[in-house]
Formats: sequence, structure tokens, C-alpha cells
Amino acid sequence: MTQTALFQAGGYRYVRGPFQYSGGVAAEPGYAIERVRFRKPLPLDDGFRAIELHLTTLGRPFTAFCACELRSPAPFTDQGFNDFNRVYVGTLERWGIFKDDDNPVARSNVCPEIDPPSGPCFQAFCYTVPADGITERVKSFVIAGSGEAQEGPGKYEDRIIRLGDTSPEGLREKARFVLGQMERRMEALGVGWSEVDTTQVYTVHDLYPFFADEIVRRGAAPAGLTWYYARPPVQGLDYEMDVRCVAVERVI
Repeated sequence: MTQTALFQAGGYRYVRGPFQYSGGVAAEPGYAIERVRFRKPLPLDDGFRAIELHLTTLGRPFTAFCACELRSPAPFTDQGFNDFNRVYVGTLERWGIFKDDDNPVARSNVCPEIDPPSGPCFQAFCYTVPADGITERVKSFVIAGSGEAQEGPGKYEDRIIRLGDTSPEGLREKARFVLGQMERRMEALGVGWSEVDTTQVYTVHDLYPFFADEIVRRGAAPAGLTWYYARPPVQGLDYEMDVRCVAVERVI
């Protein structure tokens, strides 16, 4: 059963996940989630500093930080991914968010196939703010990116659905699994496809053969779909998705 918890200092609930990220977040009553996309991705350290400045300017605590979207140069090995994540959560620990390997922050981390960055970068981030008369009517949430691997201990290659199979049927099964992950996480937070206003897919493979049957007919792209020509963050993964509905979006 998917477990959720309240991160009271941030004003949001989250789906418990591994130490590097949560499965998703939803604003608590009285709060709304806003998203900021950087016009150009910022290297990790610069991005953290920019987020600190933005939150400070708004008068929000660092604990309001609830989700982010990262870009990396190429898929990691299992060990490389673990090493990167330990560096990443160090700042969250300093901000009073990460503790005892419990991480409430949702995240997507993907690797552009063409013109990748030289190092891990921030593409976008989300945070909570007190809701007003307009934003309080929005069920704001962010579901973390998921690739086609069962969650749990052990090597990714032992948990990946149809490892190495990028045939149309192999990709269809991978997509079905990821769609199911999105639904389980949304259900845990009390939302569904009808509330989604952004659906994002990350793959370098052709999704058109199953796009209509598996995604559109399922109701998984109520506001259309954004397809990034990128790979998931770990070697062996071929398909990733995330979804959200936020009250306000900005570009800085």
C-alpha cells in the first residue's frame, strides 16, 4: 500500500519513497503549489542558490521547497546515481527538509539525448505558498518522475520491466507500468487524471504506436502531452513520465 505523510513545515503531504525523492506531493489546505522554470537550466549549486534567493524574496522558508526537475549529462550507473543523490540531499538536509533518509521532495531527473548539459542542472522547481481566493480552488500537486522499474532494493537491471526491449510491445508494457505508477501515487494523494494539467514523457523511443490507446484513451493527457527527447536517469531505463497541476507557473 502506498504510504503518505505530512510535512507540516512545508505545508504539503507526500508519498513516501526512497531517500532520493518522494513519489509526489500535494498542497495542504490553506496552501498552493507554484512552479518556476529557469529560462536556461542552472548548474546544481547555482540552482540551489537561485532557489534560496527566490524563496527568501517571497518570504517563504526553505522547507516550502517541494519538487524539482533536474537534467543530467547521461544516465548514471547504479553506484553513480546513489553517489549523486547523496550530494543532492545534502542541501535538503541543511534546509531542514531531509532527515533520517526520509525525503518529502518529489523529483524528476532526466538526460537530454541531444545537447546535454555538462553536469547536473536544475530545469524547474516547485514550492508552497499560502493560498488566496483563486489558488485555493486548485488541487495543486506534483507527481515525481517514474521509470519502468519496480521500486525496492537491489540493482535497477533486476527491477526494470522488459529490460532492453524497445520493440513497440516492449515500450507499450513499459508505458503501462509507468502509467500505473502515476495512478497509484495520485490516488494516495486524493487526485486523478481529471485534475492533471501537465503530462510529461521522457523517452528517445517512438511512443506513437501506443499513444492513443494507452495514454489518451486512459485520460492521462487531459491537457495534451509534452514529450522530451531524453532518457531516464539510470542505465537500462527507457521510459519516464511525470504529471502535475500547479496554481501558478513562472519563467525566470
